[in-house]
Amino acid sequence: METPTAIKKALQRWDIHCREVEHKTVVDTSETEPQKIIRIKKLRADYAAFVQHYFPHWCTDKDTGTIIPSAKFHIDAANFIKKNRDIKAVFQWARGHAKSTHMDVFIPMWLMCQELKTINVMVLVGKNNENACTLLSDIQAELQFNQLYIHDFGQQYDFGHWLDGEFVTQSGVAFFARGRGQSPRGLRYRDNRPDYIVIDDLDDDELCQNEERVHKLTDWVKEALFGTFGADGGRFIMVGNLISKNSVLANVSKIENVHVSKVNVLDKNGNPSWAAYWTKDRIHDRRTFMGYRAFEKEYMNNPITEGAIFKNNWIHYKKLLPLNQYEHIVAYCDPSFKASSLNDYKAIKVWGKIGTELHNIKNFVRQCSVAEMVRWFYDLHESFPQNVICDYYMEANFIQDVILDEFTTEGNLRGYQLPIRPDKRKKPDKFQRIESISPLWERGFIFYNIDLINDRDTLTAIEQLLAFEKGSRTHDDAPDADEGAIYILQKRTRIETFKPSFGNRITSKHIW
Repeated sequence: METPTAIKKALQRWDIHCREVEHKTVVDTSETEPQKIIRIKKLRADYAAFVQHYFPHWCTDKDTGTIIPSAKFHIDAANFIKKNRDIKAVFQWARGHAKSTHMDVFIPMWLMCQELKTINVMVLVGKNNENACTLLSDIQAELQFNQLYIHDFGQQYDFGHWLDGEFVTQSGVAFFARGRGQSPRGLRYRDNRPDYIVIDDLDDDELCQNEERVHKLTDWVKEALFGTFGADGGRFIMVGNLISKNSVLANVSKIENVHVSKVNVLDKNGNPSWAAYWTKDRIHDRRTFMGYRAFEKEYMNNPITEGAIFKNNWIHYKKLLPLNQYEHIVAYCDPSFKASSLNDYKAIKVWGKIGTELHNIKNFVRQCSVAEMVRWFYDLHESFPQNVICDYYMEANFIQDVILDEFTTEGNLRGYQLPIRPDKRKKPDKFQRIESISPLWERGFIFYNIDLINDRDTLTAIEQLLAFEKGSRTHDDAPDADEGAIYILQKRTRIETFKPSFGNRITSKHIW
């Protein structure tokens, strides 16, 4: 229960927001009645135009003042929901992609203003009652103070208040807020039962750590909450980003006949899914600050379980030896399959061997072009002292024309060609290969360069290693390059330590 002071502050913030809504939704009084009728007809049919017209205060970039249009996935979702009055749908959209704004405010108001009203009772479910009521405050502010909407469709608000978790419009549409696990049984307004239920960001990190709680809450969603629909059903919508494989969102997504829409901040080609808002620079800045694993979880719907194969307490650092003291140094390159894709990681891992220890000397693990990777490879070569030899390897399957062309071009600029050797071995299954080297970390033979303890490439490499597990969609370019380099170092050691013995041939009387 909120304290009186907290309630007072919440009301003050809401009042300020309502004044802003009223101030920024000024009506064009010069419009004629025929023009108004034509415009409304268009806005009822065109969701993107509807959003841009009635919600300029939501769609304007505060820094530049420019209009941010709805993305295609926003429009597709709205049209899908409008077309289907009886659906079960999960919208797994990355953070910052206006999930709540569209599902909790824009789409319900679009359904309300259709000639044939297709929404009577909306239930908004949050992680707790306070959160749900706060979410409900946004749509009440619009229905009560949005002058553009009121001008076209009449006064909306009738009675009730979001702080109490419910309010009603003059047209008889009722809105209720409920927290997760809170009893929704008996919810109705007059003779109407809920026909639009939206579950907004139900999961959180604490909940997802408890499998039993997740199971119970999933049952609550499927039974008590879904059961509030009448015989005609309704629109059952769940929104959130996939923060864990053990989550209510993940469980509901697996149910048969549930429509699932998944939107990551980057599409399969490495481009922003909502380019009007999420620029590549903004995404790069966010990923650099958050780190690989957190970014994948929050923005790519790819929750990663740390330490499934490689454990965090196996990661050890030490000061490196002078490079000329290492018995062998290998730089292994995994350039990823697509030369032009910014969605794949390109990895170059540099390892040195001294006795039984393997030292990670330097790393390149980035989502970048082949040209950037090649330049770094040449810079690495030129950074070595003259008395240090490093062997450069790349899997033979990757040495394609487009990659060779980049090496040749860079080599022509520098006046020499980098001597890269192809790794021609017939590799077994990737998971088995990478898992097979995990005992080296577990037994303490692996050390990372302590001077790179805060290096972005090194941290990304370690995060990929800790995230590695069978069947995961996480990137594994860095661990794959680790395995390639370590295999070559270990193989060379076996060859050098093998001492053949020579002697007289023994003739046996037995035939085996």
